[in-house]
Amino acid sequence: MGTDRPHLEDRMLAETICSAVSAAGLGIAAVTAYRRRFLTATRIAAYALVPVGLVLTGVVEWVSGMVFKPAVWAGFGLLGLAWLLFLATRAVERRRLGAAGKPAGAAKGSRAPQAVAPAASAPSLGSDARPQPAAGRNPRAAAPADDFSDIEAILKKHGI
Repeated sequence: MGTDRPHLEDRMLAETICSAVSAAGLGIAAVTAYRRRFLTATRIAAYALVPVGLVLTGVVEWVSGMVFKPAVWAGFGLLGLAWLLFLATRAVERRRLGAAGKPAGAAKGSRAPQAVAPAASAPSLGSDARPQPAAGRNPRAAAPADDFSDIEAILKKHGI
């Protein structure tokens, strides 16, 4: 029975802390609802209920039991090392692509598919479709006419 006592005290401490965090969150949600921000209050209440839910499902007990085992920390260390190796290989791969200027498939002669057509950024009306303002006229007076001429050109293009 002596071995269960520290475990019970840790569990009670976790339950107390999680209950206090949940009570504080629900209080903040009540104040937010009082200010008539019901959507935000509901979201805060949802977050506030998570700690108590974790305690009641046993997740907190499972995590606290896992944290104090050296084998678990070794596993986290290996996961971190694997993550760093993935990042390093990705950085080397990007550096090689940047130095060559082309993807590896393009260097072999195969054409890589392009995401956007080469002329897709060209304006559909062209530069000659917009009338240029006269040099002697006020540019502010010509601006509304430019906008309507663009609209007229689009309508004529579609037969309207």
